[in-house]
Amino acid sequence: MSASAALKSADPALEPHPVEILEGTLESGILLLCDHASNAVPPDLGDLGLPAGEFERHIAYDIGAAAVTRSLARRLDAPAILTRFSRLVIDPNRGRDDPTLVMRLSDGAVVPGNAKVDEAEIQRRIERFYDPYDAAISDAVHKAMASGHPPAIVTVHSFTPVWRGWPRPWHVGILWDADDRYARPLLEGLAAEKGLVVGDNEPYDGALAGDTVDRHATIRGLANALIEIRQDLIASDEGAEEWAERFARLLKPLATRSELRKPAIFGTRTRERLRQH
Repeated sequence: MSASAALKSADPALEPHPVEILEGTLESGILLLCDHASNAVPPDLGDLGLPAGEFERHIAYDIGAAAVTRSLARRLDAPAILTRFSRLVIDPNRGRDDPTLVMRLSDGAVVPGNAKVDEAEIQRRIERFYDPYDAAISDAVHKAMASGHPPAIVTVHSFTPVWRGWPRPWHVGILWDADDRYARPLLEGLAAEKGLVVGDNEPYDGALAGDTVDRHATIRGLANALIEIRQDLIASDEGAEEWAERFARLLKPLATRSELRKPAIFGTRTRERLRQH
């Protein structure tokens, strides 16, 4: 049974908290985030008008990303925060005024349950799902800062191997905005591994106004990187463990370098991208 099916069959009163928090040591120097960890929809929202199979696709969650995040947290002894709701309910990796905050159409799939959502319903979903995730991240950052260990924020995502009929060549990508303190060494480390096709701000650009990194890392001057792994490589437990081991090996030496994690404002390319669009 899928995660969404399990939740939909439950009593709405028993709905779990929309955020999963994994404890870790603040001294690890890293805070792991997984914005699209789950395909779950709470019972009172039903199936959003979609057949069950759509919740197994990338439109509902980042396949394999949660498994990589949990394994990476364990290997680094780092705290991690993961969502417990589908991105089809609301996307926490978007700004509050982003038109794709609640998706009405996603990769060819019309989402009937979102087609007529009004501002009041969007606000309800923000308060119920988006805000608790935001608050958990802010709380974790504040605790780390207060302990004298500013965290690098590392977010884990995955991308579909084929997009609109075009096979994507990358095995992995590192996304970043203007701060390359973590992105650059990760890119170099991955490029040194034989057989990997590595994307630098591919398959997406890391400068996205209002996304999780922008809201919690860029604005505070915290070092950051967004990891994108191709979904077919981490769909199995074995694949997820392999990639978690790889990133643990690359991140551990970075986390020990406190000078890389010292808060510093690098600015942002998001305004430039907005002008372009």
